Amino acid sequence: MIAWVLYDIENDKARTQVAKHCKQAGLYRVQYSVFLGTLDAEQKDVLSLKLEALINPDRDKVYIFPMSKNELQQTILLGQAFDKKLVTDEIKALFL
Repeated sequence: MIAWVLYDIENDKARTQVAKHCKQAGLYRVQYSVFLGTLDAEQKDVLSLKLEALINPDRDKVYIFPMSKNELQQTILLGQAFDKKLVTDEIKALFL
């Protein structure tokens, strides 16, 4: 499945660790606090547990949104939807 991971995390160290785990899971950064890529169900569950252990549940927010390729291709991107310095051709190919 294709998965979006979005987060708003106050603590710099925790935020850095969340980004590191997203990258290790094979996700690509498309904005500073947004990752996109493909995960199977087990990878999604493992990532979820890792991120949950890093955040402060009283203040931080993490969203993991699964979606199909068809749904992704119907996504509407407005303005500067992605940071062009961060988005790879692999991510662009998901939208084709």
